[in-house]
Amino acid sequence: MGNTTSCCVSSSPKLRRNAHSRLESYRPDTDLSREDTGCNLQHISDRENIDDLNMEFNPSDHPRASTIFLSKSQTDVREKRKSLFINHHLPGQTSRKYSSCSTIFLDDSTVSQPNLKYTIKCVALAIYYHIKNRDPDGRMLLDIFDENLHPLSKSEVPPDYDKHNPEQKQIYRFVRTLFSAAQLTAECAIVTLVYLERLLTYAEIDICPANWKRIVLGAILLASKVWDDQAVWNVDYCQILKDITVEDMNELERQFLELLQFNINVPSSVYAKYYFDLRSLAEANNLSFPLEPLSRERAHKLEAISRLCEDKYKDLRKPTRKRSASADNLILPRWSPAIIS
Repeated sequence: MGNTTSCCVSSSPKLRRNAHSRLESYRPDTDLSREDTGCNLQHISDRENIDDLNMEFNPSDHPRASTIFLSKSQTDVREKRKSLFINHHLPGQTSRKYSSCSTIFLDDSTVSQPNLKYTIKCVALAIYYHIKNRDPDGRMLLDIFDENLHPLSKSEVPPDYDKHNPEQKQIYRFVRTLFSAAQLTAECAIVTLVYLERLLTYAEIDICPANWKRIVLGAILLASKVWDDQAVWNVDYCQILKDITVEDMNELERQFLELLQFNINVPSSVYAKYYFDLRSLAEANNLSFPLEPLSRERAHKLEAISRLCEDKYKDLRKPTRKRSASADNLILPRWSPAIIS
């Protein structure tokens, strides 16, 4: 402000005239393009529906975009169904339970309180499909996630560590160990998957045998701090994974956040989408949530919860009533007998 040599001089016609010894009227050059004038502002028509264009590439941000793990699993699911149809074998036909008039089967997993064990199994299955059906051309491998450069244990990393895909059980044991030792919730597992897919989208990398453990560890570390009120400290993970240092955990968390562009927000609609897509993945792979018959005690609990919600929203359903007029001001028509002469 007040400095005639500032960058604001060239952008103001009035100051441009004062800068010369001879006053001239300012005439913009009509032949110059937007690039020549330095005006690279995007026209409003170019910015329309920008969310719709990026929606399919950002499933962790947009509730209407399909999740990456579910699309990656479709090929394997179709092959399984095809082989089962050829062999005339229906999956789960002997173990599936159906409700009847006398018995109602329910699972104990809801969107607000998922089943911990089966949610971790579904998340491990989603990570498995990510690794198995990754881009064959291969993407960039960041050093912070490379297990050969940053090993999680002191045991020697095999030379072909980046060649063999891990089994689903191996992924499940790794995730279950962290969740059990840190006492994390099932909701944290869903947020972990959201952060994992957001990292793959933002950083444009693939999860592969060489980096899946450190990517999953970083996602769990961040999800536990964002979701749980009493977050697990980085030093606590060093007690779970004995050979990792606090400095390595801090650097992993810092770079994970930078690659996410510090976007750790998970809308409720995105969380619900991931929950129901995990259920769809479980059903497609015969990994159904456990069904239990509805007991009398649980039926009473459900009835009490529904009655509580009904009483809570009863006032909202009441129609507005008009105040009645006072009886003192009420005038009734009087009837008098007609006299016929």
